[in-house]
Amino acid sequence: MSSAAPSEWKGPASNRQFMGHPVGLFVLFFTEMWERFSYYGMRGLLKLYMVNYLFISVRQTLQGKAFDGSGNPDDVLGWGFIRSLLPTIDPATLDACAAEKAKVLLASNAGMAAEVANTIARQTCSVEPNASLLYGLYTGLVYLTPVFGGLVADKYLGQKKSVYVGAIIMALGQFVLFGADNLFFVGLLLLIIGNGFFKPNISTQVGNLYPPGDSRRDGAFTIFYMGINIGAFICNFVCGTLAAVYGWRYGFLAAGIGMCIGLVVQMLGKEFLAPDTLQERKQGAVAPPKQKLTKNEWNRVWALIALCLLNVVFWAVYEQQGNTMQTWADEKTAWPSWASSTWFQSVNPFFIFAFAPFLDRFWAMQAKKGSEPSSVAKMAIGCFILGGSFIVMVAGASIVGDGKGSLFWPVFCTMLLTVGELYLSPIGLSLVTKVAPVRIVSLMMGMWFLSSFLGNVLSGYIGQFYTSMSKDAFFLMLMVLGVGAGIAIALFNKPLKKAMQPEEPPRPASTVSGTVT
Repeated sequence: MSSAAPSEWKGPASNRQFMGHPVGLFVLFFTEMWERFSYYGMRGLLKLYMVNYLFISVRQTLQGKAFDGSGNPDDVLGWGFIRSLLPTIDPATLDACAAEKAKVLLASNAGMAAEVANTIARQTCSVEPNASLLYGLYTGLVYLTPVFGGLVADKYLGQKKSVYVGAIIMALGQFVLFGADNLFFVGLLLLIIGNGFFKPNISTQVGNLYPPGDSRRDGAFTIFYMGINIGAFICNFVCGTLAAVYGWRYGFLAAGIGMCIGLVVQMLGKEFLAPDTLQERKQGAVAPPKQKLTKNEWNRVWALIALCLLNVVFWAVYEQQGNTMQTWADEKTAWPSWASSTWFQSVNPFFIFAFAPFLDRFWAMQAKKGSEPSSVAKMAIGCFILGGSFIVMVAGASIVGDGKGSLFWPVFCTMLLTVGELYLSPIGLSLVTKVAPVRIVSLMMGMWFLSSFLGNVLSGYIGQFYTSMSKDAFFLMLMVLGVGAGIAIALFNKPLKKAMQPEEPPRPASTVSGTVT
């Protein structure tokens, strides 16, 4: 990319560096780490909470323990209306699911009466497909609202204020989930709105720390991405364990406290952050917001939109790890007595921060040899690896059958899936900040998250087939979808790469320009 004139970029007030990067990167690292602690801690509980507690009358009061409580799902505000909008499960499918689940309940709960097991099994089987849909809608909507949050930040609030607003609203959402079961949907709504303000504007601030053309930017996003996944790793040991030992609500309480810690970190480290794009526009350092996009800029915008749409299937398959893969981990995996099945959600982030440094070095070696794939090609590779990872679950489902199996199957699948994620997700974040026109960069970051919205919603619909298909056929379907997404992105590699080339202003002949990779 071209170098920017000094007036076009203004860095943070403090120029202190740490590990070769601005200190502001590590402020954002820890802010995002705690926000992801909050989000993934709650997400790891979400589907199990709906299926095993909230929407059934014979309830599991401690996550993963005995069904020793009772309650009325109709007490949940809005559940009657929302349930009327959801599809009903086919009676034959319900009977088959309930028979299989009742066997598992009787085998794993000594002394449970057959009548009680059948009641629980029928209720959970009737709720599970709709819980998949609700899970997909929630995790999808938290990636839709960033489109609007990015627009508000670009035009009115700026990125820093938007992060504060988002963090406060999300913390309130978690505390609502802690305080009142019947306000479940109110809590989800607050989390969805708050994430819209927070998510696009924290990522954009990472890009603001570096001038255009700075070679450290990709490395910065890799470090930032590791912060995301450290939060996602530790949260399940805290939130999941509290839910198993003290009750579901205490898992949500821990998630809310984590969000508050992230807000405090952001406030204390504000002097190390760069001015956001709204501040720069007010200072006249960036083109005014009403200036029309050039033809080159429109080409880049449309290329990013096309790439977002191609990513939808990737996210639909990837997000099964918190949906049907979590169900497999809870119902079909033999865990030690001292562990919680929600700990499975920490497997993916563990492999991310374990593998990210090695991939970074691998790509650096490829770059020296001139063989590093373009960003778009890396994303296609990520889809191929994602699809291939589910071969493991196809084999595992065939071997495990109606019983419970080893942790090896979901863990090994997740290890491979994680490599695919590293080829796509942080690369995409970096690409948006490189390619998007600077005056709409938060909006375009929101557009990037729009692909996650569509993918998560699709993941909910795909998850419905988990109860109606054989397990090996279901995982084979996921494999085909992942590989198909890789083929689609690979076919568009050259035209997308061409469209995303930055505009090159006239410069002295001695200046060497880079390219988008």
